[in-house]
Amino acid sequence: MTLGQLQLKANEIRMDVIKMLLAAKSGHSAGSLGMAEVFTALYFEIINHDPQNPDWQDRDRLFLSNGHIASVRYATMAQAGYFPKSKLKTLRKLGSPLQGHPERTKLQGSETTSGPLGSGLAQAAGYAYAAKMDDKRFRVYCICSDGEHDEGNHWEAVMFAAKYKLSNLTAFLDRNNIQISGYTQDVMPLEPLIDKYKAFNWHTLVIDGHDIEEITNAVGQAKAIYEKPTMIIAQTTPGKGVSFMENLPEWHGKPPNEEQAKQALSELRALSAKIRSEHE
Repeated sequence: MTLGQLQLKANEIRMDVIKMLLAAKSGHSAGSLGMAEVFTALYFEIINHDPQNPDWQDRDRLFLSNGHIASVRYATMAQAGYFPKSKLKTLRKLGSPLQGHPERTKLQGSETTSGPLGSGLAQAAGYAYAAKMDDKRFRVYCICSDGEHDEGNHWEAVMFAAKYKLSNLTAFLDRNNIQISGYTQDVMPLEPLIDKYKAFNWHTLVIDGHDIEEITNAVGQAKAIYEKPTMIIAQTTPGKGVSFMENLPEWHGKPPNEEQAKQALSELRALSAKIRSEHE
């Protein structure tokens, strides 16, 4: 895909997220909208996968630690062809494979069941370690949130991955500066994050999490590192693309109502038109 096509895809995913959350009448808006470019880059440019054969042994593995932003993963998977887009409106419905947090046994293509924050990096690191033991060549990716860094088990995984030099592990940190109870700076200050990861012997990069070229280039750098894991700190705007949601902690775990969804979709359609005009 061209850069313009990828940007449009990310915006389509945002619109799908809004529609899903409206239908569910529950869910997490801010982080899901903020990670659209990262998921677009992963599924359409970076990871080696096959939607028609989701259990392919040599596929790259993608772990979602902050499972509450599942709607952006589901929307991206539908766009990639894992299941029909019509299923998206079953988000959080009883019996649906699209639960509020990903459930591995219900949805093919989801590598793990997530929910308890801080656990995903440990799962991904364990998988990457096993892959190295078995001489497997696939790569392991993990997405985690900044709020999860309040959890001690996350830092245990950071130490584990560094000890075993898991160069086949690349993680993205969604640095959107909010969590359910407020701004991360107020709840539990995290900076200087890049210095912390470097001290733990990770290759560490800081990027614009809405710049698809920066995202793909960062992963390219990670693939060239052979002696340590990589943490890509993706600076994102929670609620990206929807003016009344951006940078507000109150939208961390809140869906739009009908009127708000109408306004959000209008703004996102205007953004798609702008992207098209810039790439004509």
